[in-house]
Amino acid sequence: MNMFSVIGATLRAWTGSVAAAVIGALDRVVSPRLVRLVEDDDGQFVIEARGKHDGPARVTLVEGAQSAPHLTPLLKGCRIEIVLKSERFLFRPLELPARAADFLEGIVRAQIDRLTPWSASEAVFGCSRPAASGTGRITTTIAATTRKMAVAYVQAVSGFHPASIVISAAGEPDRGHIKVFEQAARGHLDVMRVGRALRLMLGACAAMALISAAAAAYITDSLDADEAELARQISARRAAIRLGADGGDRAAVAGLERRKHETPSSVIALEALSRVLPDHTYVTELHMTGSKLQISGITRDAPSLIPLIEQSKHFSRATFYAPTTRSPSDPGERFHVEMRVEPKGTVAP
Repeated sequence: MNMFSVIGATLRAWTGSVAAAVIGALDRVVSPRLVRLVEDDDGQFVIEARGKHDGPARVTLVEGAQSAPHLTPLLKGCRIEIVLKSERFLFRPLELPARAADFLEGIVRAQIDRLTPWSASEAVFGCSRPAASGTGRITTTIAATTRKMAVAYVQAVSGFHPASIVISAAGEPDRGHIKVFEQAARGHLDVMRVGRALRLMLGACAAMALISAAAAAYITDSLDADEAELARQISARRAAIRLGADGGDRAAVAGLERRKHETPSSVIALEALSRVLPDHTYVTELHMTGSKLQISGITRDAPSLIPLIEQSKHFSRATFYAPTTRSPSDPGERFHVEMRVEPKGTVAP
């Protein structure tokens, strides 16, 4: 598995978790409408829903199919509860200590193979509301059936894309129905759809961030170039003002002043060179002719000197004019570097 596959899998898992949290929060804030399908003695299901609806009052669910295909407007995005007759379930009373009320499901699951003919993986079950049966004791009724039967009814209505599907056993009127199975279905919002939307939003944000970073880099480079050009123009303007203020009698002084700003200064070059070169570099020879400066000496890393010199505003066109050598008696590499010294008037302050 390459790096992109790992990143993709991690992103899908993260967006799936966020999508599930979003859908859960929406379900808590906006509960889906409840539509109940109650099985009667004829094996058909009576539709119970709030308000009037355009559709049949009864529907038949047989072998994963249903007899009314026009229920989509009523059932889509709703919470469907299928209430089956009590004859389809096995009921067992159970008496437990009162402290076990918060752990009923785990206790029943651990004993389901003893209470029913099925194992925990083959059965679905639920418990009625606990009732006090004496000092420190409670009683509950367990309703269980096969998972295969419950899944068959779930498949029969899953094509309507409800929010969730619940299978319940018809109970006593005063104790209500017993929920034995529940499955979240794909309604208006599902984890895959919301996760895909989140990945698209993240991709769009990443693209916008890249475009913004590229634009910021371009604008920064443009501003730096404008700043350098403005500094050059200011320097030139100052020189022109000084020449105009001196008058004709001081032409020689003005020429010397102009030459001072246009000719590289060896003192400034030496000072700038001492700031650029690292501590492990020693200059043994220095020659300056006009704007060309040649230095030679010993250093631990000769190739790194060229980028360091080029970074200074006082030097340009740095290159080796002789081979770099190393002898057993030298503590490092012997280098020979040649560069151009920028005049004082062209260096930005």
